[in-house]
Amino acid sequence: MRAILFEHFGETPVLREVPPPTVPPHGALIEVHASGVCRSDWHAWQGHDQEVSLPHVPGHEFAGVVHAVGSGVRTFRGGERVTAPFVNGCGDCPECRMGNEQVCRHQTQPGFTHWGSFAQYVVVHHADRNLVRLPSSLAFVEAASLGCRFATAFRALVDQGHVRPGQWIAIHGCGGVGLAATMIAVALGARVVAVDLHADRLALARSLGAEATIEAGDGVDTAAVVEELTGGADVSLDAAGTSGTCVSSLRSLRRGGLHLQVGLLLGDQAASALPMDLVIARELHIVGSHGMQAHRYHEALAMIAAGRLAPARLLGPTIPLESAPAALEGMDRAAPGVTVITSF
Repeated sequence: MRAILFEHFGETPVLREVPPPTVPPHGALIEVHASGVCRSDWHAWQGHDQEVSLPHVPGHEFAGVVHAVGSGVRTFRGGERVTAPFVNGCGDCPECRMGNEQVCRHQTQPGFTHWGSFAQYVVVHHADRNLVRLPSSLAFVEAASLGCRFATAFRALVDQGHVRPGQWIAIHGCGGVGLAATMIAVALGARVVAVDLHADRLALARSLGAEATIEAGDGVDTAAVVEELTGGADVSLDAAGTSGTCVSSLRSLRRGGLHLQVGLLLGDQAASALPMDLVIARELHIVGSHGMQAHRYHEALAMIAAGRLAPARLLGPTIPLESAPAALEGMDRAAPGVTVITSF
């Protein structure tokens, strides 16, 4: 099969012919029809994820058709249109038995723990547990955006943040997760103030329903501006994953407010200092959110079918597989919207 492969972290990936993955007894081989290019793929390529071993094929946001299944798979036979969360649960650990596959102790992640979807085929382990059937009305290119950014934002706001109509939601960072969160929060009836460094991303956030936007930068106290606009956000989400955005998100909250941490703080920022005096004095809540379980996709898919959510509005350019290395290398310069590989 054709795949994008890198043999050294940080070196330009290349298009190669490689053997297709072996299908495990509990797994399924998916013929990839669309695969998003995500910042997390960039982190894997840079060597920021200890699960990645070389050589490696990145890619974890995908949609396609079941090509083959293992002998132990019971609910899929082949030919089904599917996607999958980026976290695949084992089904047997205490977390999975409670329905919390997104924090499975023995999780697998295509594009991280094994080769991913920048390829013609990708394996999903424990297919009965982790594959999600797609409605025929949802195009593969749109479905590919659900597996990481959209689903992550959905779980963060709906299941972890319990966002309600009329609440003020501050969203720090308007990349893929932040823009998806903007759309979802508006669909839930919340009022959104979006924060980002880039005017084009803020313009897209406004088009998705953000009531206010703040262009961050030198000398801008974003938390103070959020407080002035909202009186203090009910829920604040850090989608950027930096020390600065995390602290600003906490400082943006009203008393008793909820901070959602979705963006990954990596490297020397992984142990960032937080204003715990403020957390105590204002009785703030800090909640992490990590992906979304396969069994929770039905609610998001129902909102899409009803027209309340439109992931197509988050799409950026579509590219062939051979253009994926350039897209990966250009993540920091990319235009707003999700870049999706659609030709393999």
